[in-house]
Amino acid sequence: MDKCSVVNELSSDKLFGWYKRILWYDLSREEKKEWRYPGEMARMFIGGRGFAAKIIWDHMPAGADPLGPENLLIIAAGPLTALPGPNLGKLVVAAKSPLTNGYGDGNIGTWAAVGLRAAGWDALVVSGVAKKPSVLVVEDDKAWLDPADDLWGLDAFTAYDKLVEKYGRNAGIILIGPAGENKVRFATIVSQKGRSGGRPGIGAVMGSKKLKAIVFKGSKKPELYDPDEYMKVATEAIKAVKKSPNYDFWMRQGTMMTIEWAQQASVLPSYNFREGVFEDYEKIGGNYMEKIRVELHSCPLCVMACGHTIKDSEGMLVELDYENVAMLGSNLGIGKLEDVAILNRIADSMGLDTISLGGVLAYALEAAERGKLELGASWGEAKKLAEIAVMIAKREEVGDLLAEGVKRVSERIGETWYAMHVKGLEISAYDCHAAPGMALAYATSPIGAHHKDAWLIAWEVQHGRFDYGIEKVRKLIELQRFRGGLFETAVGCRFPVVETGISLDFYVRMFQKATGLSYSLEDHYTVADRIYALIRMIWVREHGGWSIEMDLPPDRWFKEPLTKGPLKGAKLDKDKFIEMLKMYYRERGWAENGVPKPETLEKLGLHDAIELAKKYAV
Repeated sequence: MDKCSVVNELSSDKLFGWYKRILWYDLSREEKKEWRYPGEMARMFIGGRGFAAKIIWDHMPAGADPLGPENLLIIAAGPLTALPGPNLGKLVVAAKSPLTNGYGDGNIGTWAAVGLRAAGWDALVVSGVAKKPSVLVVEDDKAWLDPADDLWGLDAFTAYDKLVEKYGRNAGIILIGPAGENKVRFATIVSQKGRSGGRPGIGAVMGSKKLKAIVFKGSKKPELYDPDEYMKVATEAIKAVKKSPNYDFWMRQGTMMTIEWAQQASVLPSYNFREGVFEDYEKIGGNYMEKIRVELHSCPLCVMACGHTIKDSEGMLVELDYENVAMLGSNLGIGKLEDVAILNRIADSMGLDTISLGGVLAYALEAAERGKLELGASWGEAKKLAEIAVMIAKREEVGDLLAEGVKRVSERIGETWYAMHVKGLEISAYDCHAAPGMALAYATSPIGAHHKDAWLIAWEVQHGRFDYGIEKVRKLIELQRFRGGLFETAVGCRFPVVETGISLDFYVRMFQKATGLSYSLEDHYTVADRIYALIRMIWVREHGGWSIEMDLPPDRWFKEPLTKGPLKGAKLDKDKFIEMLKMYYRERGWAENGVPKPETLEKLGLHDAIELAKKYAV
């Protein structure tokens, strides 16, 4: 059977927690198909990122244009998505990345997660290109396109209000802003005026398909294996979160507490990651934010809201978090939180990734400082940088160049050593001059330089900054297995475990009671290993091989030491780092060049990737 016919692929075994069906929608033909996928796919890949990687591997041709009709836009839930429990209102959005030309995904908290599950689907796969700007509406078993001519060109906040007015407050809505429409390579998918996901340009993929928004509505509920026992575990987990010693402080500051911590640890990115400390950190930190906070927002089903909201310098409400403030604040030399918030609001309303925006602007400021680029702005000039951010979203003047992302901009300018990215994805907000483990986390993240899969930095600061040994490598893999594995497949938010310290066992038990599968934590780790290997094989296929150089962090961290702070003089040792990277490969069962070995793929059940591994694993 042709894989793309996606019909009648039935399995006789009973599955709980999943609907065991995926909606495929071809925009070019305005045609809906239902795929009854086999139970083995759920057992091996669970959902979310696992389903996305499997679908891209099986159904997207190698070499597909990320901004062309063959790219697949995937919106995927997991068996825990939208169930009662701590912070389970999450979706994975995925596609081939126009920023990296590899696998790309993101995790977004949104009522669309509830809506997708209520409509009775485990995932939505969108192919083709609409004839004109459109809204894809999914309501229970129905799916259709509505015109979006009146929405195209609007910012994401204005468009969201209009969509809510048309489809109702009970609709789950994800959409793009002008950045996605204009195919900015780091455009995101946004929701609810502050939720955002898909750093590697998933919003640009949506824009390339002329898809302004997707609306989910429905009346279904998944059948659980043991709903009563599930509720007992979920209730116990929620109580554990609220009893945590960290809970009260978290509710006061959320991730913004990290500004002060990062300054103390000398990892706060400043002036394009030149330094790990910032002179005005107190003016952009969690303590100051707490004094001026006016609202607190959250994703659906959240019990530890992180959307701390202030009024920016123009009096507009803006949700803040650490990554945004560090990348748009200290990394740009801006030392006033209300000014940083303006940049944050522009990014959210335009549909720009805040982290990549901070990385691109910082690179541009340094290139201008070195006489390599005409920018018209300097460090700390928030108003001018806000104007440039709008130009990026609209691809106007210098913004058209910067919309390409740091890697492409640096290659065009000819100054690549201070371009802060891995595989084309701009580095998120932790300086690694004195953090080889976190640098390794960035180097081996499956989407490029992102902290989501393994926030190793806190463990590393506690257990040894300058060690390049096997213990650090194994800790990194452990974090990748539950952060980038369990939470990206189940699908849920990692904050209850990471920030309040509740046991992973709650999620293992919730999964068991929801699905009836008696998976242990080690079983989930095996699923994670399978997904990491498959994603790496997607990269290998798309790039025609692999080399260790493709997994190295930026030259700046090796060449240019810190000049300020308690770790003045620190920089990474390249020889030691490469040996640590090889340790990582060995621990994962990958070859010396970073390609999974055929025997590893065999062990993980990825049989159809073995021939490619035989060709490239050396």
